This record gives sequence, structure tokens and C-alpha cells, in this order.
Amino acid sequence: MEPNDLNPRLSRISTQWTMVFKAHAGFADPARAALQNLLERYSGAAFRYLLGALRDPEVADDLAQEFALRFVRGDFRRAEPERGRFRDYLKTSLIHLVNDYHRMRQAQPRQLGAVEPAAPASASLTSEADFVTSWREELLERTWKALEQANPAYHAALRFRIENPDAPSAQMAAHLSSHLDQSVSAALARKMLERAHAKFADLLLDEVAYSLERASQEDLEKELNDLDLLKYCRSALERRRNKE
Repeated sequence: MEPNDLNPRLSRISTQWTMVFKAHAGFADPARAALQNLLERYSGAAFRYLLGALRDPEVADDLAQEFALRFVRGDFRRAEPERGRFRDYLKTSLIHLVNDYHRMRQAQPRQLGAVEPAAPASASLTSEADFVTSWREELLERTWKALEQANPAYHAALRFRIENPDAPSAQMAAHLSSHLDQSVSAALARKMLERAHAKFADLLLDEVAYSLERASQEDLEKELNDLDLLKYCRSALERRRNKE
């Protein structure tokens, strides 16, 4: 699926999950309400994983909605997030959903001469590595959006550098001057880029910390390392340690 097609689907999934959860609001258990908030926040990670496992956007869309309904119904109560990381809870629940889908499809009678359905996803698609990729993409995407909301100039500077890694500062300054409709010198462009890197790192750290909830610094660093994100926010983690 092309990025231009994926983004509208991710937005729709998030909106639909919000509607489903609001329709079943009234949970008395604060822990369950907190889990609901996490699920809404990371619905994009769930859809990315389903899309990779099923290779069919329409089926992934349908199963994403089925997941939301099963959750509010309590079908995944055995997978308690208190037993480990939230992403482990989400991964386990989604794997159960995908396996149920394949069992149901295999049990359906087939007409003689009918085209064989696509083969089930390979076992590797339900591995830790596959889900980690979806989870990491979601965290980075949410961080980019947070940076754009917090400081559009920093967002523009960092995006330009990533898309044009070898461009000189003068070219970046010209791009930012046009994009921001203000005069930006090469020196200012370099300063904006430096601050953009620091801001992105802080926001990414916040995003990972939120997904872990009340995590220690050690837990946070381990999660960053497991997700191969520590390289982005090592300095931010150090700044946070120094503030404690």
C-alpha cells in the first residue's frame, strides 16, 4: 500500500476506534480506561501489523474494527497489560485475531473450480520482529506529528535534512525561507536544525514513555534499545536523568 493510501486509512481507523470506545464508555475500572486510551492512541500500530500479516487492506480494515469490538466485549481480558509491556499485550491480542481469521477462512466450504484464497501469512509475520517494526513506525510517525504541532519550523528543517542529507546549509536556508515565508540565514538554518534534533528526541522519548506508563529510567532505556530507537534520543535520555 502506498503512503498516500495508508495515511487516510490510519486516520479512519483511529476515528472509528474512538467512536466504538465512546459507544461503550462507562468503565469503572481506571486501569481499563487507561488501556482504552492507549489502544486509541496506538490504533495505527495495530492496523500496520494487520496489514503486514494479511496483505489485504480491506481485510485488515475489517479486522481492526473487529479488534475494537472484541476489546470492549472483554474477549482479550486474559492478556493483561499489567503482566508486561502494553505492546506485548497488543501483539498477543492481534495474533489471536489473525489466527481466528485464518481458521474461519479455512473452515469455509469452497466451490469446485473456485480460485484458491491467498495463502495464510507465514509464521514470521507473527514474530516479535514484525510487530516491533509496526510499533516503531507508529512511534516515529506520532513523533513527527507532535514535532509539526509543537514547532512547524523545526519540523520543516528536520524533514529537509532527512530528505536532502548532502544539501549545504545555504540550500536549506533557501528552502526554509520559502517554506516559512521569512528570511532564514544559513547560520539560523543550522541552529534550527540542531534544536529540531533535540526537540524530536525529547518528543520521541515522551512517546515511548507514555506507551510504557509508569516506567523507570532503566525500563525506558531498555525499551528504546529493544526498538532500535536509542540512537535517536540518547542525549534526551541523559538530559532527563540529569533533571531527576
